[in-house]
Amino acid sequence: MIEPIVDPASHRRALHRIEALWNAKTGSREERELDALATLVDAYERRAFPIDRLDPLEAIKLRCEQLGWNRRQLEPLIGSRARVSEVLSGRRALTLPMIRRINESLGIPAEVLIAEPPPRPLRKGGRRKALALATASLASIGSSDRRTLTRKLRASGR
Repeated sequence: MIEPIVDPASHRRALHRIEALWNAKTGSREERELDALATLVDAYERRAFPIDRLDPLEAIKLRCEQLGWNRRQLEPLIGSRARVSEVLSGRRALTLPMIRRINESLGIPAEVLIAEPPPRPLRKGGRRKALALATASLASIGSSDRRTLTRKLRASGR
């Protein structure tokens, strides 16, 4: 009997049943049960074990590692040594021609390469620079208000 898959125990039971039905004859009742169970297991696993989107830069680095490539071998695809460094560090975005060449040469799907990379963390001292910029942009505010706002920003960790 087919039952909903709602927890790890029912998932485990469904997997054991799928294993038992694996060699079911085409068109049989067992094959239909196998198909239904596989659909239920797939739905449960998509909910229980979601796969995060792949970061384009991590995808490039991973594929290069798999192929035994270093940064120099990316130069024909991305550009100069400096450009490769900028792209892989996230300081420069991939361009459409780069995406096409990487897709063709490394076999990374274009959907992965055009995805928005996650925001880069602030570099060391970045918080101080951000605070200095925020404080400088407050030049139009009175000095006592600016000191109060600066104290609040420091206290909040921004």
